[in-house]
Amino acid sequence: MSLHSKQEKMSKEGSPGYTAAIPSDASDVLEGQIVEGQVTHDAVFGDISEAGPNYRNVGWLGTVALMMKTQIGLGVLSIPANFDVLGLVPGIIVILVIAAITTWSNYMVGVFKILHPSVYSIDDAGGMMFGRVGRIFFGIAFCLYWILVAGSGMLGISISLNSVSTHGTCTAVFVAVAAIAGFALSSIRTLGKITWLAWIGLTGILTSIIIVTIAVGIQDRPAAAPQEGPWASDFKIVGDPSFTEAIAAVSSIIFAYAGTTAFFSIISEMRDPRLYTRSLIVCQTGVTATYITIGTVVYYFCGSYVASPALGSAGVLIKQITYGIALPGLLVTTTLVLHLPAKYIFVRILGGTRHLVESTPTHWISWFSCTAGITIIAYIIASAIPVFGGLVSLAGALLGTIMSFQPMGCMWLYDNWTPKDGERNWRWYWMVFFSIFVIVSGTFLTIGGTYGSIVGIIDSYNESGGSSAWSCADNSNSV
Repeated sequence: MSLHSKQEKMSKEGSPGYTAAIPSDASDVLEGQIVEGQVTHDAVFGDISEAGPNYRNVGWLGTVALMMKTQIGLGVLSIPANFDVLGLVPGIIVILVIAAITTWSNYMVGVFKILHPSVYSIDDAGGMMFGRVGRIFFGIAFCLYWILVAGSGMLGISISLNSVSTHGTCTAVFVAVAAIAGFALSSIRTLGKITWLAWIGLTGILTSIIIVTIAVGIQDRPAAAPQEGPWASDFKIVGDPSFTEAIAAVSSIIFAYAGTTAFFSIISEMRDPRLYTRSLIVCQTGVTATYITIGTVVYYFCGSYVASPALGSAGVLIKQITYGIALPGLLVTTTLVLHLPAKYIFVRILGGTRHLVESTPTHWISWFSCTAGITIIAYIIASAIPVFGGLVSLAGALLGTIMSFQPMGCMWLYDNWTPKDGERNWRWYWMVFFSIFVIVSGTFLTIGGTYGSIVGIIDSYNESGGSSAWSCADNSNSV
């Protein structure tokens, strides 16, 4: 099969026979390996040679690791608590529905990238569809979202260090250590060289989750349950939450799938983007199976006494062990989510110049300035804002959802509103309906989730007043 035929076949897979024609420069996104002494041209990075970093060096298995690491983190550890709100059966149904929609959204990222090789991030897609306003909006949203997630990652590392060391020093010191380590690792210039870190981090977080899952199953009762007298799990098949509680739980699950915004950056650095779909299927299957298995087993044994994050559900010793094993995973998550916005700004600053692909002084100064700047902002936000946890929840509901649902529905409509063969049959009408459904449902979840998060922030602040800035208090006690 010719290269053009393969490209055309892949484009058809994205929208049941209705995708725009592939542009003649699509080969720019399909060629990625550097042969010694030769130069490869890329529509985003320009001429890539041995004189600089190889931005097109991520294999399909490495892509799986990067994809899964943008999604599996502390988010999975909140799923048992979400089941306690929604109930076991509704919780599983919500996971399956969100998995289906986000899988389609993630797939559309791959199709759109092949059709439009110059697209590097979601702001490029926003600019094509909505003009300058769309580019600016999605560019700011992309950076802000990942910076807030990076701040959350730093706090996650501080919780882990506090747990392992039994609050060995001031929490503010642990957050600073997390920021320094995150800066050092996120300054690795290409995702191809970060993939080995992703595998280590993914193995660590999955191992810790499996340990706590086994522990709650073999223990007599969870750590938070009454330790004397008979006890039985009070898990609920169907919950009875208020609207605010339900929408907040749904938003939390969406947040656990909100790696979509990073997938443009990941496919842009793949050696062969035609293998993106294979990586996506493996990723989404693994993530969904993990979420359902962990959520079901931990909630079944713990009931309403499940901790959030769930690593604290099996007692102090297990919490120390699992946080110690999870620490590399938390560090890799922080590394990756610092790298993404830094690389985005770096490409925007040096795009179209030789300094992007050559190791010049301007290249190095710009790169370290981007990674250091993003790290400092994330550190300040994580340390200085009293209700940071609520702020991250708000960002996930508002920014995570609005970048994982609505744009992808719009992307299909942008490329397929006028069918290539001019015929609008039932498949075309079905895809139009589905795209509009994704846009409308995403908008509802954005508004509802934002409302639920704001109510949660207000309630939390009224109860405790939030935490103090640069606090030394042990932040592992609540988990």
